[in-house]
Amino acid sequence: MNYQRGTMNNHHPDAIAIGVIDYANVWPLFYHFHPTGVAADIEMIPAVPSSLNAAMREGGIDMGPISAFAYGESSDQYSLFPNLSVSAHGPVQSILLFLKKPLLEALKGTVALTTTSATSVNLFKIIAAKFYHAEPEYVNMDPNLDKMMEAADAALLIGDHAIRASWSNTIYEVLDMGELWRQWTGHWMTFAVWAVRNEAIRKHPADIRRIVKAFETSKQLSLKDPEPLVQEAVRTIGGTGDYWRHYFSRLHYDFDRPQQEGLQLYFQYAYELGLLDHKVRFELWSENMVG
Repeated sequence: MNYQRGTMNNHHPDAIAIGVIDYANVWPLFYHFHPTGVAADIEMIPAVPSSLNAAMREGGIDMGPISAFAYGESSDQYSLFPNLSVSAHGPVQSILLFLKKPLLEALKGTVALTTTSATSVNLFKIIAAKFYHAEPEYVNMDPNLDKMMEAADAALLIGDHAIRASWSNTIYEVLDMGELWRQWTGHWMTFAVWAVRNEAIRKHPADIRRIVKAFETSKQLSLKDPEPLVQEAVRTIGGTGDYWRHYFSRLHYDFDRPQQEGLQLYFQYAYELGLLDHKVRFELWSENMVG
């Protein structure tokens, strides 16, 4: 039983490299995960989402919570854990469109898109094209609301940037992309999936099984008592306990048929619009997978 903290460039070749993202929306999956309690050779590798997506694709990380769109781009390399995701059926409070003018007017102008999330950016492009038949001019920008609004009629922010901007915003109308998706489709939206490289399953089938169970246990403990996560968020990000209790209550961490159907529709639209160059078919991990 061995736990190391590595980097993407020098992790031990025999260890299972797990990517770690320090975003509040994935905390429930990691908070009670203790690598030293898992009978496997594990390295935890910190990464921002874009780096984790790339490292998974290139084989530098074996498993982790990658963005849904990144999974769609390289789905043939991965299997998905059926009980782990970051999903919502409605508002998520952290994927927000800030508007200078009414939405239909803004969609005729310029929309600034955060550079930090392919899933949310493409979700917005799908909503604009499929449901509003709009083709705004898009500009990619670092997540700074003031600068984005100097250059555009609307700005899309995600994660902690969106949350903090929503707290301080007093002048812009704000739309939640998770809620817009539900209004138009009736479906769930999955923002991150838990993927494992197929070659890691072939090399370490028993270890993968133990690791999955440990993450599922962390999820269940977090859902049973979210208060430690709430207090951690207040301490490290800000806001109130009530805000974070509501925030965590809106997110779901399963990946069952309702979440799969919503994500399949997202991928279908992405393919139809040319955002993906192939149709995506899910490959779900099961305990019966063998090397």
